Amino acid sequence: MNRSDVIPSLVLSGYALGRIAAQDAGNEAPAAQWRVLSLLEQSGSRRVGELAAAARTTQPGMTRLIGGLEREGLVLRSPDADDSRATVVDITPQGAAAIDAWRAEFRETLAPRFAALSEEDWSALTRAAEILAAHTATERTGESR
Repeated sequence: MNRSDVIPSLVLSGYALGRIAAQDAGNEAPAAQWRVLSLLEQSGSRRVGELAAAARTTQPGMTRLIGGLEREGLVLRSPDADDSRATVVDITPQGAAAIDAWRAEFRETLAPRFAALSEEDWSALTRAAEILAAHTATERTGESR
């Protein structure tokens, strides 16, 4: 694979792994739910508009998603202390437990696909995961690493 194909391949493979894990696990929750909960867990409360931008969706679409998450007790909306016209969203303890359970479910579901990897391959994947985490820190925290 040439260098210019690596990044698109990683992105598409990541999406594919997420779909495969969800299908194999029978998890019918929308992927956007897990993205929002992960973002809130990693970076703390966010305004609805910030979440919409991070998830590449509309603010009304995010408002609907947040409404469903709030009804399930996974997030909590509250007025923004800095701007009473705005709302901030934060993950609840139940939401944090749900994201932990989702990660465990996906680990268990995908583990058999990677069981035969060599130590060298695991080292390569571990390093790739570290690099990707460092280069996606801006989306999660708003800051570059």
